Amino acid sequence: MNLHHLLKARAAAGKPVRVALIGAGKFGSMFLSQVPHTPGLEVPVIVDLDRDRAREACRTVGWDEERIRATAFTDDGARAIGGGAMDVVVEATGNPAVGIRHARAAIAAGKHVVMVNVEADVLAGPLLAEEARKAGVVYSLAYGDQPALTAEMVDWARATGFRVVAAGKGTKYLPAYHDVTPEGVWQHYGLTAGEAQSAGMNPQMFNSFLDGTKSAIEMAAIANACTLDVPSEGLLFPPCGVDDLPHVMRPREKGGVLERSGIVEVVSSLERDGRPVFRDLRWGVYVVLEAPNDYAADCFKQYGLRTDASGRYAAMYKPYHLIGLELNISVLSAALRGEPTGQPRGFRGDVAAVAKRNLRAGEVLDGEGGYTVWGKLMPASASIAAGALPIGLAHRVKLRNDIAHGAVVRWRDVEVDEASDPIRTRKAMEAMFAN
Repeated sequence: MNLHHLLKARAAAGKPVRVALIGAGKFGSMFLSQVPHTPGLEVPVIVDLDRDRAREACRTVGWDEERIRATAFTDDGARAIGGGAMDVVVEATGNPAVGIRHARAAIAAGKHVVMVNVEADVLAGPLLAEEARKAGVVYSLAYGDQPALTAEMVDWARATGFRVVAAGKGTKYLPAYHDVTPEGVWQHYGLTAGEAQSAGMNPQMFNSFLDGTKSAIEMAAIANACTLDVPSEGLLFPPCGVDDLPHVMRPREKGGVLERSGIVEVVSSLERDGRPVFRDLRWGVYVVLEAPNDYAADCFKQYGLRTDASGRYAAMYKPYHLIGLELNISVLSAALRGEPTGQPRGFRGDVAAVAKRNLRAGEVLDGEGGYTVWGKLMPASASIAAGALPIGLAHRVKLRNDIAHGAVVRWRDVEVDEASDPIRTRKAMEAMFAN
């Protein structure tokens, strides 16, 4: 609760917090929109493959020409990380392989890393976080995105003495969404392809939100950051509104849907017949608590918390997340307090590539939200035992074998370059956390 006070002190001392932003897409643009309104925070360099697009993004979010002229725009991430007195590197490209490379370069250069790129975090975050700890810098999840917001709520619950039964987020989900491709995605958002194109919306990216991949990635990040378990058979996506969280999101033995307590799960804003859930949590995050004693349970009732029938289970939730508009919290926490807003502390959850249709040997996989595979949440131990191909590595790799619709793609099913940095990094992480 003192970040603003600490930032004012830095600004008064003439030592602003300096940030290198890598990736000026939607998340990065939202962050940039807040910079002129945050005295003591500066972004002297922006890295993007399209430098003109990055400049235009700055204009779109309200930067004046003087600020733009004072900013370096480059497409060379390594050079930007290595040069200048930067405090924090924000990695917001969304590309897992690129994200790992940038994170490691920042750690080697003694700079804190805020990993907006949750795809990279789930692919190798536990290893990157350990490397950052050894180097004496912070590796952090990005506040404003749902994993960091959920991790904050879990930390609050545990620090106040509650048992965490379930934690996660809401989304729009139906089982049929797993097979949706970019070609058919816009009808589920109530848009035409032309409307989406004119708005600059990427169909594959938006499809990764719809087909369950992004939910799986974010739940893996939460599980790894909060040492929570993941469902043994994948996410259930139960329909559930905020008032019903304590009833639905409790163990089966208590009348809920969870296989056990202490697990991540996503709730759907749609009933299975497509009707909207009453008071849904589509844009928010939640944590379900269990009272540790009768007195605490009585307090739940006395202070108006909605509980299950037993009075022992209650929920806290945040109905919205503001994505990049809230990213300053991570940046300032790392730079001013030396603390992450959530970081991997183990390898509990993984996301495996699953075939969207019958795939044939020789086809090339196209990654998150594409035409060939979607990402399924698995316990990390089960993923490693099965030799499952991580969704973050299912990019432009050729199949050796036919894969049946709904089957997990395995390492043995694809042609990969074992010497590539992303694969060597992933294998090193698996070796470190396999036991």
